Amino acid sequence: MPSTTPKPARRSQPERSAATREALVTAARPLFAAHGFAHVGTEAIVAAAAVTRGAMYHQFADKTALFAAVLETVEAGVAEHLVERVSAAGVTEPVAAMRLAARAWLEACAAPDVRRIVLVDGPSVLGWTRWRALCQRYVFRLVHDLLAAAMDTGRVPRQPVVPLTHLLLGASDEAALYVAESADPDAARTEMIAALDHLINGLTTPHPAE
Repeated sequence: MPSTTPKPARRSQPERSAATREALVTAARPLFAAHGFAHVGTEAIVAAAAVTRGAMYHQFADKTALFAAVLETVEAGVAEHLVERVSAAGVTEPVAAMRLAARAWLEACAAPDVRRIVLVDGPSVLGWTRWRALCQRYVFRLVHDLLAAAMDTGRVPRQPVVPLTHLLLGASDEAALYVAESADPDAARTEMIAALDHLINGLTTPHPAE
């Protein structure tokens, strides 16, 4: 008798392409995290992804383009983690939420993929401008909205929110780089959490009248 088991639907070309891309990013992420960009060859990546070299170059112009996609995936995950951390804590006051998000960011930097891919290799592989743009794509709106909410509630003096967002993000990135490059990351993280707390607290102090 003929089989009555339905045949699986064939995936479309866009679906197959997306699956190949995801497989490459998924395979490359732990390799870049463990060994660094310079010490991971494309042979290892395509072998781990179970795809051909041609399939890789169909998706990405080169290893650097694949690295950028991996970094973007890591950053998106970090941004999602920060939102979930603040939400899970039930923190609604915007200044307290900024403090918690800053702490969660520095703690997330202890993960090998965040530390190596985002902080150590990211700026040198992609260049500062591209690295900064990718990193800020996912967290800029979060910090911007928290600052805007703090201004709406009077916790932070009213002022242009976009430049202040850039300033706070710049400080957070420098804090993360300081921790990543430290010989004692745990001690450096404790120092920088305290420093960012002081910085955020300082935003709530009105400027004295001229």
